Amino acid sequence: MKVIGFAGWSGAGKTTLLSRLIPRLIADGLRVSVIKHAHHKFDVDVPGKDSWVHRQAGATEVLVTSGNRWALMHELRGAPEPSLRELIGKMANVDLVVVEGFKTEPLRKIEVYRAANGKPALYPADPWIAGLVTDADLATDLPRAHLDDIEAVAAMTTTLAMRADEIFARSTVKV
Repeated sequence: MKVIGFAGWSGAGKTTLLSRLIPRLIADGLRVSVIKHAHHKFDVDVPGKDSWVHRQAGATEVLVTSGNRWALMHELRGAPEPSLRELIGKMANVDLVVVEGFKTEPLRKIEVYRAANGKPALYPADPWIAGLVTDADLATDLPRAHLDDIEAVAAMTTTLAMRADEIFARSTVKV
């Protein structure tokens, strides 16, 4: 399994880019999964529905399943947030895991940078950023692709992705 991160400030277009990139990677025959980091309280089920009621009642985990999908929700209930390594370990074995967010984690990343966002680029201070997807003309030797060039972004993604075991052997991520 290979892993690549996509990092950037909120509003840079990471989710929009990935919604276009994932189908392109799948068309190449890759099985792709995503780990998305949320910086705020979020919910994946609807208040009042059974799974929500079970979580609110104190269940540590609630697994919802149907003939189409299943989802496992795990409440931390004050426990520390799992490391990226732990989260990757929970994923099914696929060809590529795309990590959205986790911009401070030590894994190879592609920065999504939009000039109109008015925020500074991350790559000058983050040695783990190995490529840029941007609409700006930034002074760097890093590989670059335009936000609208999905073919180039797909090529960059598959080229820069690292095997999961390489990431953890080189990084300080704790189990």
